[in-house]
Amino acid sequence: MGADARPLRERAGGGRGAAWPWTSSHALCPPLPLLSFLFLFLAAPSVRAAGYETCPTVKPNMLNVHLVAHTHDDVGWLKTVDQYFYGIHNRIQHAGVQYILDSVISSLLAEPTRRFVYVEMAFFSRWWHQQTNATQDVVRDLVRQGRLEFANGGWVMNDEAATHYGAIIDQMTLGLRFLEDTFGNDGRPRVAWHIDPFGHSREQASLFAQMGFDGFFFGRLDYQDKLVRKMKLEMEQVWRASASLKPPTADLFTGVLPNMYNPPENLCWDVLCADKPIVDDRRSPEYNAKELVDYFLKLAKEQGQFYRTNHTVMTMGSDFQYENANMWFKNLDKLIQLVNAQQANGSRVNVLYSTPACYLWELNKANLTWSVKQDDFFPYADGPHMFWTGFFTSRPALKRYERLSYNFLQVCNQLEALAGPAANMGPYGAGDSAPLNEAMAVLQHHDAVSGTSKQHVANDYARQLAAGWEPCEVLLSNALARLSGSKEVFTFCHNLNTSLCPLSQTSKSFQVIVYNPLGRKVNWMVRLPVSKHVFLVKDPSGAVVPSDVVTMPSSNIQELLFSASVPALGFSIYSVTQVPGWSPRAHHPEPRFRKSLSWIKSSSYVKSSLHVKPSSRDLTIQNEYISARFDPDTGLLVEMKNLEQDLLLPVRQAFYWYNASTGNKLSSQASGAYIFRPNRQEPLFISHWAQTRLVKTALVQEVHQNFSAWCSQVVRLYPGQRHLELEWTVGPIPVGDGWGKEVISRFDTVLETKGLFFTDSNGREILERRRDYRPTWKLNQTEPVAGNYYPVNSRIYITDGNMQLTVLTDRSQGGSSVSDGSIELMVHRRLLRDDDRGVGEPLLETEVAGLWVRGRHLVLLDKARTAAIRHRLQAEKELLAPQLVLARGGGTPYHLEVAPRKQFTGLRRELPPNVHLLTLARWGREMLLLRLEHQFALGEDMDGNLSSPVTLDLRDLFSAFTITDLKETTLAANQLRARASRLQWTPSTGPTLKPSPSRLDPASITLKPMEIRTFLASVQWEEES
Repeated sequence: MGADARPLRERAGGGRGAAWPWTSSHALCPPLPLLSFLFLFLAAPSVRAAGYETCPTVKPNMLNVHLVAHTHDDVGWLKTVDQYFYGIHNRIQHAGVQYILDSVISSLLAEPTRRFVYVEMAFFSRWWHQQTNATQDVVRDLVRQGRLEFANGGWVMNDEAATHYGAIIDQMTLGLRFLEDTFGNDGRPRVAWHIDPFGHSREQASLFAQMGFDGFFFGRLDYQDKLVRKMKLEMEQVWRASASLKPPTADLFTGVLPNMYNPPENLCWDVLCADKPIVDDRRSPEYNAKELVDYFLKLAKEQGQFYRTNHTVMTMGSDFQYENANMWFKNLDKLIQLVNAQQANGSRVNVLYSTPACYLWELNKANLTWSVKQDDFFPYADGPHMFWTGFFTSRPALKRYERLSYNFLQVCNQLEALAGPAANMGPYGAGDSAPLNEAMAVLQHHDAVSGTSKQHVANDYARQLAAGWEPCEVLLSNALARLSGSKEVFTFCHNLNTSLCPLSQTSKSFQVIVYNPLGRKVNWMVRLPVSKHVFLVKDPSGAVVPSDVVTMPSSNIQELLFSASVPALGFSIYSVTQVPGWSPRAHHPEPRFRKSLSWIKSSSYVKSSLHVKPSSRDLTIQNEYISARFDPDTGLLVEMKNLEQDLLLPVRQAFYWYNASTGNKLSSQASGAYIFRPNRQEPLFISHWAQTRLVKTALVQEVHQNFSAWCSQVVRLYPGQRHLELEWTVGPIPVGDGWGKEVISRFDTVLETKGLFFTDSNGREILERRRDYRPTWKLNQTEPVAGNYYPVNSRIYITDGNMQLTVLTDRSQGGSSVSDGSIELMVHRRLLRDDDRGVGEPLLETEVAGLWVRGRHLVLLDKARTAAIRHRLQAEKELLAPQLVLARGGGTPYHLEVAPRKQFTGLRRELPPNVHLLTLARWGREMLLLRLEHQFALGEDMDGNLSSPVTLDLRDLFSAFTITDLKETTLAANQLRARASRLQWTPSTGPTLKPSPSRLDPASITLKPMEIRTFLASVQWEEES
């Protein structure tokens, strides 16, 4: 095991397990009285310079050891957010964030050389608002002096595998805005600090660079990678985090911390630790000062040899430490004094209180040339057979709820911007987007959407999302009434994925408001559960639109289908009326069932078995673009055609499960919430065949496949659809046989892929993956399946250079291509053992929520040269699908003099297909936050111009308001772009020139491939007319 690999019993949060018990018999020392040290503080020298000018003096001819006093406070993990903040349920884990911050401030005031670093704004902002004005003034001075430094500054320290880039940007914006509003430029973090996330994505580094960070430090690194980096002196380098953005736009200096984020062994002086304090009284029988100083000097020299400058860093803190900050600081004071005293005896080691920013500043002043990294840090393993690739899928229901909530938050933000103040206070009460914004930010935490918390904490995450939806629903009601001109009783059907909506199932007539958050018109198939009747559907102009009522074979529930056309950034209102005396035409699902073929023996296919010859009994669904054929004997999908491009691909899709390891002779490692480790390389069939039923109407064609009592799927085609939709339902996964199960959907094809496959990075740029390979070191592969799993946030594809098979997901999942021509995605997992990473309970999800999961895979078959056009635009449409709101109709006018309208668009012209409206949200009383992005990568569209720069005119783009002033900012909207600057680094590829910002012209906003531009727009809302 590598030097940084943790013992198996160590916590996922980075503590030391049994060595640092959750509870302690030590009596906590009371926090030092804050104001008693105020006179000391006021006497200390105060330097008001922002940035690096407040950093301590170093000694250029010595090894400078930067001690970084910090605490890592998980925003939920073993306890809920509130339990952590208030220090409740310390029997689970001793942790109380409010006491940590109280104690740290008192200790900083006691000695002016002390410094401290804080990260999580979800906690700090709550603590801040509970303080007196006097305490807030004291803290502002500490920040101004650089003695209390904020690193990262997001609402949370987000996960990097299961998070979507839009949600990452939102949570970082929320935290950094709090710091900007509270402390101004003094509080702006210079350094990104991701010390605990379980692997690191390239897109995350790109976003950090575009937010203006000067550098990035992280803790967790694959044990093999770390050994190689130490030998090559590449623990610090420049990360080139985009293949499209011109350097240094997405270049970010990146450093690996030497000890993850823990203190060196024997040097932890927290109430949660058992290490001996420094005893410097020579008369005491416990005297240990010389021993500890000699040990520290040896440790510093050993650590320094793996880094290139005469500076090295030691993280002095860990999970929820510094509740009694005096314990830490008293010993650190002694350590600094005793070690530096050895300089009189010839020691060349200088130790000092420092911060991540001050350490980074010294590295920058070294003026070295740094190696360049261009891939990412996935997957992460902390030892042989220990790949942290299970959390890519863990808690799939929560992952889907988070993704749905992202969609709803964007809808909420947009309508708040379009309707103006009327959205926040109207006929339905006070509407507010802030609670959902904060809840979504919390969900990005690396133990939240990752699925790696205790069950009661996962339940609380879901509770926070649900609580955030409610004020947004009020906001939507106010906004829709204002924009439509009619006050209706609006209803939100939250259970449409299970065909439940009381209003549509009981009403003889109702309205369907379909809101489209995209910058282009969409056509969307609306599906609503209804009673057994015939319905008449009319569009906003009153014209009858085709509709149908389909009976679901699995439940006998009727669903109304009709296609809605919705303008860009707007809504269409459709009316649905029951036709009296009519019954729906019987669309009886046609059963199709045969016994399995004898040759289906195992989960591995030879290529010849994929070529199933057509027969007269074949089951086929087809529209004008796509055809899908199913084997008549097995019921499995066996062939897909792209009729538009004349492509045919044998492809067999089925469900399998890996038997979760509980440990073996090679390793005691079990599969758990974090770790994926199957006990054998080959998965097992859930079933060799599926019982099938066929549904065919003018509006939909479906093959319903039933594989077992706990696994089924609907393969679906709508008219005009250029992809195949696979809606899978899995659960409850049976574990009564004593076997934990990790369920996958696998697509086997004849494509010659040569070990290559491709996955997205946080839903944005695409990375090439190669089986059993890492670009920067020679991999010793100990887990051929788990060691080849990567996070799939939105898509995975394989190609032979001519044809490309792409699968889009509706949530983050783990995926791979473990054999040529194959794609697999893990959709669900239920386990009986904990993986010894600190959670302390198996991923069992015994409650109803999470046991039974439904989701969708969208399958696209295209020519490789043009595939990006399809998957880019379809992924955008999947992420920001239309929002349905129902009403009974017959509402009262919003304004008596204004006629209601059935259709609305917030844009005067549609956005080009390569431009995505990433953010439209209220920023102030008369100000909006606007982000526009180019959603194609450089060279992706080989035959067209979608990968070319595109120019927009923003002056009259929006119909609901007029932009009166426009300012461009960095990505997180906390710095004006014209004034923003970053430290310059020299990469080994040669120097890069910082582009000079051009004059901002609202009539000519140009976006280059993968570029995001962020604006603060002063606006004036249009009056009703």
